[in-house]
Amino acid sequence: MIKAIRREDIQARYADLALRDMPLSCCGGIYTPIDLADLPPEAAGLSLGCGNPVALASLRPGEAVLDIGSGAGLDVLLAARKVGPTGKSIGLDMTEAMIRRASQAAEQAGFSNVEFRLGDAEEMPLPDESVDVIISNCVINLTLDKGRVFREAYRVLRPDGRLMISDIVTDKPLPESVRSNADEWARCVGGAIPDEEYTRLIAEAGFERVLCIHGLDFRRFDDVRVYSANVSAIKPSGR
Repeated sequence: MIKAIRREDIQARYADLALRDMPLSCCGGIYTPIDLADLPPEAAGLSLGCGNPVALASLRPGEAVLDIGSGAGLDVLLAARKVGPTGKSIGLDMTEAMIRRASQAAEQAGFSNVEFRLGDAEEMPLPDESVDVIISNCVINLTLDKGRVFREAYRVLRPDGRLMISDIVTDKPLPESVRSNADEWARCVGGAIPDEEYTRLIAEAGFERVLCIHGLDFRRFDDVRVYSANVSAIKPSGR
């Protein structure tokens, strides 16, 4: 059962995968050479994502951006370029090793508008209404309480703030044998939920204009399709 999955198990397995010096992107071909130009290999050489939310988020100079599950920091650095020196790009990750790796990459690249914070997506260490945009790349599937993650995202976003997520979803519930396997969770599969449930949880958190666009097929378990998706939403003004 899902109750048998512990956050510590997922974290340990994810950290082990993430710290191997090889790209682990599940969908490949996500970033262009222009995206990766002049970025240190500590960030550019390790992609754990299934999309490119920075390219889809319409970031503007001066905005504050939060990346949930920032890993080696690639999307944080890409966002920092977009928002410029008057903006801020914040990375949040659950593993100390990745925070160290990402911080080193940002320092090597000379970014002054970047910071990384150790914390849990289900209890984000940020004040209310403190960022303009939230991005995330193949991470929310790793969380045990996705509804709480989306409620936290709603809390820290300013009114009219934007949510842009790339993640792994399914077309129907996964078999229990997969959902109770910590290794499958660490591979961004075991925690994946149906896209209809995913978007419903976002809407229940208070977001509006929730849109899910299917991406590439990733895996299949019997008759269950596992695939990437780009999900966007808006926090309405005045709330």
